This record gives sequence, C-alpha cells and structure tokens, in this order.
Amino acid sequence: MAGEAWRVLVVESDVDAQRGITHSLKRQGCEVVGVDSGSKALEMYEHADLVLLDLELSDLHGLDVCAAIRAAGDTPIIAFTCRRSEWDQVLVLEAGADDCLLKPYDLRELTARIGAVMRRSLRPARAVDVMEWGPLRIDMKLREVTLRGARVDCTRKEFDLLCLLASQPGEVVSRRQLMSQVWGEHWSPPSRTIDTHVAGLRRKLGPDEWITTIRGVGFCFEPADFH
Repeated sequence: MAGEAWRVLVVESDVDAQRGITHSLKRQGCEVVGVDSGSKALEMYEHADLVLLDLELSDLHGLDVCAAIRAAGDTPIIAFTCRRSEWDQVLVLEAGADDCLLKPYDLRELTARIGAVMRRSLRPARAVDVMEWGPLRIDMKLREVTLRGARVDCTRKEFDLLCLLASQPGEVVSRRQLMSQVWGEHWSPPSRTIDTHVAGLRRKLGPDEWITTIRGVGFCFEPADFH
C-alpha cells in the first residue's frame, strides 16, 4: 500500500484514534482528512477515494451514514464497530460497507484491509457489460438488475455476489471463492453472511430457482436452460 496517494476520509469521534489512523496513513502516502461527526462525513465523502467510518458517532447513526454514502455511489467504505455479534456485522454489510473491522484493531490489519478493498474497487471493468438469462438481465456497467423488465433493488454485496455466480452459469462456486472475491481475502466474514445475502437475492428474484445451494461446497447459478 505504501506510496499510494489515495484520498481517505477518516470519520472517527475519538480524537486519539483519529490522530493515530491519520498519522499512519499519511506516512504511507495517503492524503487524509479527519472529521468527528456523521454530518461532516456526508458533506465531505464525495472528495474521498475511501471512507473509514466509525459507526459510534455522536450525532447520526453510523449505519445511516454508511447507507447514505452507498446510495449516492460506489465510494469504498470500511466500517469500525464495537459490536461483536454476527447480526450486527451483517447489518453493516447490508448498509453498504465493503468491510467491517472490530474495535480495537491493529493498524497493520487496517492497512491490509484498505489495500484489499482498494484493489477490488480498482479492478478493470469486465469485457461483458450485460448478462441476460431469460427474463433476468444484469447490467454490470450500470450495476442494475431487472427481472421481466422490473428493476430489482440489490445491495452492493448482493449485486457483486449475483454477478460472480452468473458469470459462471452451471458451475459450483465455493464459499471460499465467494468470500475471497466478494468480501476480500484479508477478511473472513461471519459464517452466515453469504447465506444471508443469497437468501436476500432469492427473495428479490422471486420463485424461480436461480441460485442452487450445493451443501457443504457453495452455490451454483442455474438459469432455466441448465435445469
């Protein structure tokens, strides 16, 4: 990560923690701006390449701030939380965070997470912009899913998960591969995270069995032609 001139917005109400992160990232070549509230974060995130977001803020709920930033665009977000339950971490992902780091954390681990998230966000666009399987259409350039002409509102991670599965129709994609490519190789998500996102996709895509669970292995995208 050293030498990358990324513009990083650090949203942290703890002055000492904000100072520590800022100092560490500046030493690695990043341009860093620190703010201590959700309202300031919403004013400044558009100028950042990456947002580091503490969810325990004094003015706004951190999940609301995360969701607002994600609704406006694809700026990568790494969230910090003190809450250790699996459900709380799933909520962070559902709100649109690309990664979730438990506090207290090691600055070296944070650096590794930042590198992984930024590598994923800077990947070159796929050669194919649109995938169509019967009534299902996935536009990767617009990040839009439609089913029988109606738009399907997917979260960021649901979309990434669906794209990965749909790009390999009829093939089993392992949980390890899904974790590595959708959530990043430096983070092992809670065991139910993938299942939660698959369940969300199944609810939104309706009764058609687009995604099949291969017990003990992973998942398979199976359009009607593959049944």
